Amino acid sequence: MRKHLLSILFLLTVGLTQAQDQKVLKALDAKAEFYGQIAHQIWSKPELGYLETESSALLQKTLQDAGFKVAAGVADIPTAFVAEYGSGKPVIGIMAEFDALPGVSQDAVPFRKAIVEGGAGHACGHHLFGTASVAAGIAVKDWMAANKIKGTIRVYGTPAEEGGGGKVYIARAGLINDVDAMLHWHAGSQNAAGATSSLANISTKFRFYGEASHAAAAPERGKSALDAVEAMNFMVNLMREHVPMETRMHYVITRGGEAPNVVPAFAESYHYVRHPNAQVVKDIFDRLVKAAEGAALGTQTRMEYEVINGVYNLMPNETLARIMHKNLTLIGGVNYTEEERKFAEEIIKTFPKGVLASPDDASKIVPFKVEETGGGGSTDVGDISWLVPTAGLNTATWVPGTSAHTWQAVAAGGTSIGQKGMMVAAKTLTLTAMDIFNNPAVTTEALGELNKRRGPDFTYEALVGDRSAPLDYRK
Repeated sequence: MRKHLLSILFLLTVGLTQAQDQKVLKALDAKAEFYGQIAHQIWSKPELGYLETESSALLQKTLQDAGFKVAAGVADIPTAFVAEYGSGKPVIGIMAEFDALPGVSQDAVPFRKAIVEGGAGHACGHHLFGTASVAAGIAVKDWMAANKIKGTIRVYGTPAEEGGGGKVYIARAGLINDVDAMLHWHAGSQNAAGATSSLANISTKFRFYGEASHAAAAPERGKSALDAVEAMNFMVNLMREHVPMETRMHYVITRGGEAPNVVPAFAESYHYVRHPNAQVVKDIFDRLVKAAEGAALGTQTRMEYEVINGVYNLMPNETLARIMHKNLTLIGGVNYTEEERKFAEEIIKTFPKGVLASPDDASKIVPFKVEETGGGGSTDVGDISWLVPTAGLNTATWVPGTSAHTWQAVAAGGTSIGQKGMMVAAKTLTLTAMDIFNNPAVTTEALGELNKRRGPDFTYEALVGDRSAPLDYRK
């Protein structure tokens, strides 16, 4: 008899939970147009890292209007914020990004058409990222209030993910120390929520100072800073043969002189070093510094360097990732209208030969996977994931086959395709947070997994050292 009663109670609980889930999802659907307008407003005025004044203010106001308490300018970053509702444990965080990229301005059309030549654009979909995270935070807050759920929900406004490392300074400031689970997502060309990693990264500007002189009349008096940059880059390119094969090194010359007939007194190059392991990145970075020192010595110039950003590789958390994947599967992918399908087909025509993609792929969910070793890009979510159990997902906000940081990504992100993918993310984040609130013991399991993966002797040291946030790195 007792077993029968327990079975009935379990079924009633499951039924109640499912009813709550459907109510929350319907509420998100009802506000899809509202959130779409917010995302499009941010897309229409793209702002670079640490300069996202209007984007951050819009998201903060949206959260304040919904009943969150918002702390602005946290971690000594004017555009960073923490929005909070509730009290006590568990504490669940959702991260929101909103910075754009330089030089990828693009209209919402399936062919190359810049809105502002050389202008910024949301080629990584952070206008959608920030908005969906805010939408999820508000949906969870409303559910907590309606059902008297104990705990705290926070939305972290994290600027300058694109090379500025905003989350590193938020972590270093201790703003996530009491968080039990951190959730995030990212725009993409497919729907996936696995326990995967990324590449650690250190980015640095190397500056060389020489002496100017007339390049024809008195070249012997000059000491070329550009020669130093080129000498360093030559040595760095030779290094590629002698680093672990997973390493990625890339650079641009940001300053190379002012005129051909003036020996450059100043020159600068901007380098990234990436690898799946943060310690390997540090070791290779030390070799980069030695190459810069050798270049300065050989050209009789002076060298200075500034570490602009440094991020850890993502630490996978299978415990939380499986909850995220379950909810993504429940929500499903993105289904196109006939008009959206035509747009997608035109975008696919612009891809290089060999890229196989179909509009139908946007509706599919990638099978769950665990990948300890990262590939692709880098993210400052990595630092968070070494300190707090963290899970994330990607949704098809772009046409399948689209690469990040391209005009095709900007174009789709400004259409209903991007907004549909954004709402898939918002719903998945919402249900995942609700699951954790309903079963807070899962955070203990997730923390145990984190501790096992990072080892007993782990001590967090930011790869940027003790520098303050590079608020002017995009100026």
